[in-house]
Amino acid sequence: MHGFQIHRRESVAPKALVERFRQIPVANVSDVMSRMTAGGSRLRPMHDGTPLAGIALTVKTRPGDNLMIHQAIDMAGPGDVIVVDAGGDLTNSLMGEMMMNYAASRGIAGFVIDGAIRDAAVIRAGSLPIYAAGVTHRGPYKDGPGEINCPIAVDGMVIASGDIILGDDDGVLCIPQSQAEAILTAAEEKCAAEERTRLAIAEGRLNRDWVMAALHRQGCAFPPPDADRLAS
Repeated sequence: MHGFQIHRRESVAPKALVERFRQIPVANVSDVMSRMTAGGSRLRPMHDGTPLAGIALTVKTRPGDNLMIHQAIDMAGPGDVIVVDAGGDLTNSLMGEMMMNYAASRGIAGFVIDGAIRDAAVIRAGSLPIYAAGVTHRGPYKDGPGEINCPIAVDGMVIASGDIILGDDDGVLCIPQSQAEAILTAAEEKCAAEERTRLAIAEGRLNRDWVMAALHRQGCAFPPPDADRLAS
């Protein structure tokens, strides 16, 4: 039945790429992706801040219903990130402590849920990465419908099963399989450039001429050179 089905995950990004991305801040990856890809500022880490890196297993579910999330946990393997499009609805929580514990026992790398969670204190103290849009004590339904391994979207960010998911304290983003190699190369170059900037700051030789150049280019007005003398 359309809207209530499980698809096959046709391909996944190489795990070696995931491990290399794990070392890179989400903000740097976002910059080299033209700052156009993000899960939105609503998706916040609900756990202890442990970074997230893994392979997407996507779920689209009726708001407030977690039947297909349970099925996804049973299907997922070590290193998978269960990414849930629940429409951003916060009326009912979609997972809590018991689901977190079971997922961790299966080696699941984390969750990204465009919806709510509960048992927030336990999740917050844990290291399993869980990103969600909110918290509520109200529990879920378990009736469906929903789909697994279908393309989903969260705040305009499209996720396909098998893509790479990254998360840290700044938020979450998805790296498409087809572009992962090129994005990784650019992100590693970005990290190297930032390290050079850190060194220049520490040595007192950072060039800031670009700030004044940008102001002039944008037509910023400046006071006359002798304005301070005249005012006194």
